[in-house]
Amino acid sequence: MRGRVSGQPTFFLTVNLESDIPADHPLRPIKKRADAILKDMRRDFDAAYSRMGRPSIPPEQLLKAMLLMALYSVRSEIQLMQQVHFNLLYRWFLDLYDGPAWTPEVFSMNRQRFAEHDLVRKFFDRVVAEAIAEKLASREHFSVDGTLIESWASLKSFKPRDPDASGKKKDDDPGNPTMDFHGQKRTNETHASTTDPEARLARHGKGKEAKLCHSAHVLMENRHGLVMDLVVDAADGHAERRCALAMLKHVKKRHRVKAKTLGTDTGYDDGEFLEKIESREIVPHVPMREFGSGPKGDARKRAQKRMQTKGYSISQRIRKRVEEIFGWCKTVGHLAKVRLVGRWKLAMEALITGAAYNLLRMAKLKAV
Repeated sequence: MRGRVSGQPTFFLTVNLESDIPADHPLRPIKKRADAILKDMRRDFDAAYSRMGRPSIPPEQLLKAMLLMALYSVRSEIQLMQQVHFNLLYRWFLDLYDGPAWTPEVFSMNRQRFAEHDLVRKFFDRVVAEAIAEKLASREHFSVDGTLIESWASLKSFKPRDPDASGKKKDDDPGNPTMDFHGQKRTNETHASTTDPEARLARHGKGKEAKLCHSAHVLMENRHGLVMDLVVDAADGHAERRCALAMLKHVKKRHRVKAKTLGTDTGYDDGEFLEKIESREIVPHVPMREFGSGPKGDARKRAQKRMQTKGYSISQRIRKRVEEIFGWCKTVGHLAKVRLVGRWKLAMEALITGAAYNLLRMAKLKAV
């Protein structure tokens, strides 16, 4: 018999979200770990907020909402709040239950506060500390690599610093002008983006088109491929080596981790960088283009001889896992092209994406 649509008016339902979420749902271990870390951060949150005034959206919920955006590829805060309005799984993860969804502006209003008190960095570092405490991360062997993150700014915004050298036609539509770059040499020294001034013109490799980009750098431990540190810097061609030294210093100071080996690609083939790594009693496993020469040639010669060892082969084989981190962060975490202007904003988004990657990876490792 054919079913009929009921004209019954809307009625109220009582739903127990805790029992409705499957016991084996992958978000359960992530939520449990995130809640424990956020509980330990209560002093940090108390220091970031005033004791007077109207109650704000709890920062614990905001950080977990940022995790949801990375885990479920939500492209904006507006879309996230739309989904929170009807998605019971998101409400359960945020401990929102029957409360109203927030307005998307709460993220913009709290972003500066989060940056001033370094709350996202503190959350990320606590995730890494748990991985080390549970022996899921190596304390001795690491890999480092960098990638480019495309800016949201258009190439039309990459204009000469001298206004008289602009390639814009006089009779163009001012809202979307036609630019003529033919015969014009554009470099980071003579041009800058009016939309994202910190972005620099860069390309992934020979034969690739140049785009306005920032650079992101990851320090990975070699046991299970977890992110130990993640830094955003300028795409100036020297950031890889500069950030590698900074990340090694950070994990040593924050987590008391003393690296023994560091695997890299050929982009780190620099005698001065190799000497700085060796001065920290770290063995660099760097593919060399040719034999060393010049004042820093001895370090390059030692690196060349090291390429024949078994340790170098193992390090280079595992080093490729860092590309899995970049792949996940760019596709699932939406870091291929940033939606925010300002490197400090991008740094927070990259850190929360790295934390989401670690939490997901740690949940899978514990399930094995």
